[in-house]
Amino acid sequence: MDVKKDQKVVVLATGGTIAGIAGDVSKPNNYVSGQLAVSQLTQDLVSNGAQLIQEQVCNIDSKDMQFAHWQALLARCHFWLNENEVAGLIVTHGTDTLEETAFFLQAVLNPAKPVAMTCAMFPANVPQSDGPQNLQGALDWVLNTLDTGVYLVTAGEVHFGIGVQKNYSDRSRAFASREAMTQGKQASVPKLDWPMPTVEQVLKIQFWPRVELIFNHAGADGQLVRNLLQAHDPAKSDSQPSSNSNQTSMVEGIVVAGTGSGTLSHDLEFALTQAQKAGLWVARTSRCAYGVSDPDKHPNIPSLHNLSPVQGRVAMILGLLAHSET
Repeated sequence: MDVKKDQKVVVLATGGTIAGIAGDVSKPNNYVSGQLAVSQLTQDLVSNGAQLIQEQVCNIDSKDMQFAHWQALLARCHFWLNENEVAGLIVTHGTDTLEETAFFLQAVLNPAKPVAMTCAMFPANVPQSDGPQNLQGALDWVLNTLDTGVYLVTAGEVHFGIGVQKNYSDRSRAFASREAMTQGKQASVPKLDWPMPTVEQVLKIQFWPRVELIFNHAGADGQLVRNLLQAHDPAKSDSQPSSNSNQTSMVEGIVVAGTGSGTLSHDLEFALTQAQKAGLWVARTSRCAYGVSDPDKHPNIPSLHNLSPVQGRVAMILGLLAHSET
């Protein structure tokens, strides 16, 4: 194997099913995430001459991922990517919000080295555990790839971090992506109507912008948008964090998952236009798996192109962060 020998690969662990333990191995779906330490995850890895550095950033179920966890992970990624002897990074992560973290890291870091996110759909102590194989695959990929940027390496597949989606909740090959992976191609953020913030801007933020996600659907009448407008009203809200997170309580943006090519009912479009007039950022995605929101449909409401709804929400949060610093 032609690998980057004598270089360092850093494994940053955040928890998830890959570090999970089932109370009864005959019931693999009944488990607790984030039980194993990073040293336990990597003890059987074949490093092929590379030096492994391990850090436990957090140890949680990724459904509980918060902005503070993102900041901690970003800080460690930024530090290690700037070390010359580090060939690349591996981030172990739960599957539920992995695609959001992948977009976040790519958009802010734009890494010039390979960053492999990996995961598992079955906990570590059951016969069908897929974590060890995925982790080994991530290490092998980092040591051999020509690609730079954030990717997901799982189930023998490699996906761009931007555009990857979890499509299944009950099988090891749970993820898919719109674009095929090709050697030597760097993942990039689609062209947006706003810039991305710097690492330094993200690390110092205390109160994160609140961006809500809504869907167009049969019977969509815009009432949810009107409710969010009330939450945006400074007279009825404030800019302090909500009681259980470091998001501001005042809504600053709405990402709408439109039908088909990002289309909206007349009532929903009208309500979103009113939200824009009130100062909210509004943008469209498609609710279809791998859908594209057509910029020519509802041209007054910006398109987020081929971003998924949840990745589009992260993009808007980051855009608002950058805007607040200008």
